[in-house]
Order: sequence, then C-alpha cells, then structure tokens
Amino acid sequence: MTRLADSDNNRRVPLPEGARRMPSRTPVHGEMMPDSALDRDTRILRFLEHVHPYDSMKRETLIRISKAFLDRSAEAGSMIYAAGTQLEGLYLIEHGTVEITDRNGAPVSILHGRNSFGERGLTRDGVAVTNAKATEDTRLLLLPADQFHELLESSKSFARFFDRGRSPAKERGGDLTTQRVGDLMARNPIAVAPTTPIQTAATMMRDTRVSCLAVTEGENQLVGIVTLRDMATKAVASGLSGDTPVSRIMTADPASLPPSALGSDLLHVMLERKVGHVTVTEGKRIVGILTQTDLTRFQAISSASMVQEIADAYSAEAMAKVTARLPKLLMQLVGAGNRHEVVTRLITDIADAVTRRLLALAEGEFGPPPVPYLWLACGSQGRQEQTGVSDQDNCIIIDDAVTEADMGYYRKLAKFVCDGLNTCGYFYCPGDMMATNERWCQPVKVWKRYFQGWIDKPDPEAQMLASVMFDLRPIGGTQSLFANLQMETLEAARKNTIFVGHMIVNSLKHTPPLGLFRGFATVRSGEHKNELDMKMNGVVPVVDLGRVYALQGTLTEVNTRARLEAAEANGTISQSGAHDLLDAYDLIAETRLKRQADEIRAGRKPDNFMPPSDLSDLERSHLRDAFVVVRTMQSAIGQGKGMLS
Repeated sequence: MTRLADSDNNRRVPLPEGARRMPSRTPVHGEMMPDSALDRDTRILRFLEHVHPYDSMKRETLIRISKAFLDRSAEAGSMIYAAGTQLEGLYLIEHGTVEITDRNGAPVSILHGRNSFGERGLTRDGVAVTNAKATEDTRLLLLPADQFHELLESSKSFARFFDRGRSPAKERGGDLTTQRVGDLMARNPIAVAPTTPIQTAATMMRDTRVSCLAVTEGENQLVGIVTLRDMATKAVASGLSGDTPVSRIMTADPASLPPSALGSDLLHVMLERKVGHVTVTEGKRIVGILTQTDLTRFQAISSASMVQEIADAYSAEAMAKVTARLPKLLMQLVGAGNRHEVVTRLITDIADAVTRRLLALAEGEFGPPPVPYLWLACGSQGRQEQTGVSDQDNCIIIDDAVTEADMGYYRKLAKFVCDGLNTCGYFYCPGDMMATNERWCQPVKVWKRYFQGWIDKPDPEAQMLASVMFDLRPIGGTQSLFANLQMETLEAARKNTIFVGHMIVNSLKHTPPLGLFRGFATVRSGEHKNELDMKMNGVVPVVDLGRVYALQGTLTEVNTRARLEAAEANGTISQSGAHDLLDAYDLIAETRLKRQADEIRAGRKPDNFMPPSDLSDLERSHLRDAFVVVRTMQSAIGQGKGMLS
C-alpha cells in the first residue's frame, strides 16, 4: 500500500470572481452541499479541501485520499451502524444530519456537514462503541479502515486530529489546553475588500460554502470579518441594498489571537466575549479564522467553564466563588501532566477574565470613560505565569486628552477593580504597585516621562520599576495606547548601554541556591529555614535573564519562555545556550508547581518553599544541574558574553 505523506502546501482552487485565497491556515466554515454538476472525484476533492485535517495536506496527497473515499447514503431514520458491530471505516458527512447515541441509546451528539464519526471504534479494535443514525436524508463519504490506519501512521495532522492517544503522554497533551492555535488552524481563508458589495460577498459565501469572510486591505491587513449572522441581522433585516459595501456590516477589529496562543485561549475568548468567530493574526496580517465548531475535539472544560462563569457574574463576590476553585484547578492540571507554561497560562486566564469583568462592572456603575484608557497587568499576571500564590500588580494608561476633572473617574474605577481583585483572592500588592496608587494611573505622556527618566538615570529604584514595567501586558481597554509606548521604550533602553548594564547587574541579584559539595543553599532562618525558595532563587533568576534578553533584542514578548525562544530565534543567545536554559527553566518551574499541587492535595495553603529532603536523589541531582545552567548563563551575561559563542 502506498504510504500517504502530509505537509503544508499552497493549493489553488477556483473561486468566484472577486475572491482571493490567503496564504495561511484557516478552516472554511459552513455546511458543504454536493454539486451534481461535478464529476465524483472533483466533487470529493473540492469538498475535502474545506475539511480539517485534509485541508492542510499536500495537493498530491489529497488527490490520492479523495479517490480512496467511497460514496454512501442513508435515508432519514436509518441506522448507519450499531454499537458492537464491525466498522467499515471512517464516516464523513457531506450533507445531512446524523445522531450519535451510546449503547443505551442516550444522545451523545448531533453531527452535520463536514463532521466525521467512527474514529473512536477504529482507533480501538475496529468495533463501533456508539450507534449512528441518519435523522434526515444524508450523503456520506467513507474512508476504508485500512486507509484510515495508514493515514494515522503517515500523517501527523491526521493523527493529531483523530487519534485521541494510546499513550499517557498523548492523553495528557491531546486536549485543547495543550494545542497551539497554529496547529488547530486549517489554511486558505477567503478574503474580500471593504468595498465589496454585500450581494457579491453573499454570493461568494454561498458558492464557496463558508460562513465567514475576512475583510482585508493592502498586504492581507485584517480590518474586519463578515459572517452569515451579519448578513441576516445587519443586511437583510435592515433592508440594505445589495450594493452596500461589506464595511457597513462587518465586525471591525474582531477578536484575534496569534498562532502561538493555546487553544484554551481561543475557547476562553469565545466564552468571555460571547463570539462565534476568532481571527488568528500575525501582527495585523490574518492567518486564520476558527469557530466553536472547530474546537469540539479540543475542550478544556474546567478552565473554560470558570471563565464563562466569571463572564456572567454580576459581583466580585460571585467571582470569588469561582476563583476559590483555582487551587483545585492547579492541582488537576499539574496532576494531568500538563507543561508548566500551560498550567500558568490557564491560571492567568482566570485572573484576566476577572479583571475584564470587573472593568465592565465598573463602567456599568460609573458610566462610560471620559477618554480611552488601558488597564495593564505586570508581574506574574503580566507574564502569564501565575501559580497558586498571586498578588496583584497593575496600572492604568489614559489617553492624553484626559483632564484633571476626568481623573476622578479613573481613580474610582481603579479602586473598584483592585478591591474586587482582592475579594477574588488576588491580594493587594505589598509594594503598592497598583492602579489605586495615583503614580500608576496616568496619561500616556506621563508614562513616557517615567520610562525615559528610568532609562536616563538608572538608580536602584529606576532599575526595580523598569524591571516591573517591562512585564506590562494589556488586559482591557484601548490597546493602541500601549503599542507605540512599548516599542519606543524598548528601543530607547537598548541604545542606552549604561541602563542595560544596570539592568544586567540588577538581574544578578537573585542567584540559584547552589551550595558547596553539590548541595543546596537553603533559607538560613525563619519559618522556612532549611528550605529552598523556588520563586526568588528558582524561577526569578530565569525571569530576570529573559527580561534582559528581551531588552537586548528589542523583543516585545512578555512571557519568560516566549522571551527565551525569541532570544534564540533572533540570535540574542546561542542555540545551545537557549536549549540548556529552557530545559533548566522547565525543570525548575515544574518542580515548583508540583510542590504547590502536593501542598493543595495535602490540604495546606501552597507557597514557594520546598525542603530538599522531599526530593529523591535523582530529582535533587537534576534540579541542581538546572540551577548550575542558570548560574552559568548569569555568569555569561554578567561578563557581557550573553552566551553568543
């Protein structure tokens, strides 16, 4: 049997006049209907081009696969297969509706065009584990079982989509929480210009069988999306002329994520903002569109349900009942073997959702803001690295059009949100690094003076403040208030060698806990005597290194791991140095999280301290090696080498 390969390619499928393919990976939405005017092979091929995961395959591979599919049909009310029977292969609905029930007849799901079924039985022993019945006249495509298994072995995207994992490692990584948006996307979204008439856009959506079009200008610059819902509620219901441009009905600046975002980020955005489509962009260039339907196989139930509850809450007290479950969520995520950056991202997502909901409630109580503003988080929330122990670090940037009379509004808003965060368990910052401090609730021009002053005169306070503020991440409000400020500050700081030198010295204040004779340097006194501080002497030294690399390379990434990866990519640190440091950071961060999860499991409040005696000899050896790597990287950057050699 010929093995089938799978990789990216750029296909060119004929489109209606005025439409164009985008060089990206995105699914095309909408139920597919057969075209009787086409011959069988062409019909199936054109259908598969819009179905994930086939749409990411090479053209020649897709042609071979399309010829392997068999035509099947099922009349309304007929059984396609019953639980316990041998499966012929994988079923793919071309059009129609199929009801899936369990062995006892309880409903499992209702499937429509472009949905597949039968894979659960095929990936086990070939015997159906559910019942499948057509609820209306249905046309099906059947991929024979031998071809299905061949694709599981030869195609990574096919296996990722259908094989739910036959090993613990796969089971831990096979859900939405560990998938990147770039891996979930299919390619080639259809785009139109803002001036495209509604009638033309509707015709394109009908002919290409999609539910959403990207609206772009220039070099694939996303300006909006238009959906079937827009057509119905904004065009038809309002009686707009067919000559009206789509810009009149499109959703401008739609919800968007980068390809590097996790699939859980995607689901959280959909639930919190109550949207059905989320664009995937690199900068302003669109590279994908995903919908809730695309996530049915990748559900992150726990964190997603918490975000949804928060989005629907009407008080800080109601949200506090949700955030009270955070320790259990952390314990479950760690116990399931998720990577540390996944766990902390999901934990931080909850804080982000709480913050945005509090902002919405504040605006509901105090009215709309006089001028645009932006709420930002710094510290661990800013870096998306929150664990089971978190205070709040935040600030507000306000449009320069603000007047002194307006400032009272933002002071009330800051108090409302910070008090609400404290109610939800994000305790007040001991250093008063919060928006309630008037120093951190200022117009853009004041923030520019702050950063310039810290750069020009890098005294100890300036170093500390700059370190905190370089971790800023927008949470809610007008994000454009920060975009230029961030890049201008990074560029100015990088050019000031004295400031960079002070930042490097500041980053070396936190050192790994290495003792003599291959031992550890533990806390010398107090409540945690003879314990390791896995925050200040564990992850913080790596966080500090990542911040310096971001400064040296003018990198806009805020997350520590993302900074290290970006520093390697642009040559700020060597490939070998980056790999060693990433491995060391992963081990240190995961050891810290595992300790917190163990504390929660034992009914204790988690902290950042750990007795070395809790580790096995092998664990102690590996952890010490990780600390040695961090200390080596600190030494290199302290000597001005940056591990470039």
